[in-house]
Amino acid sequence: MDAKRKKELLEAYQNRRPDMGVISLRCTATGESFLGISKDIPAGFNSVCFKLSSGGYPNRRLQSLWNQYGEAGFERAVLRTLQYDDPHKDHMPELEKLLSLCLAADPQASLLWK
Repeated sequence: MDAKRKKELLEAYQNRRPDMGVISLRCTATGESFLGISKDIPAGFNSVCFKLSSGGYPNRRLQSLWNQYGEAGFERAVLRTLQYDDPHKDHMPELEKLLSLCLAADPQASLLWK
């Protein structure tokens, strides 16, 4: 790959606008929900599921349910997405606000990361 093509690909990656928002994993057997925020929703789900499959996830309750029911025992959902213009801006305050709204709407839900 030539230098010009590398530069184009790097620029495209840096200027991409990934979907950001609040993600949820819900255990279908118990109904327990675990919510978190992600700056890249597909990558966020992949990361959480990989860590759970590896057996070392920090949220012990979620890890226990995952060990018992497996990936097939969970439903993935995107509860809220963040609408934004500038991909270079720090959107964590807005994402945390969305997470707070989702937790308030479902007081039984827990955080993905404890």
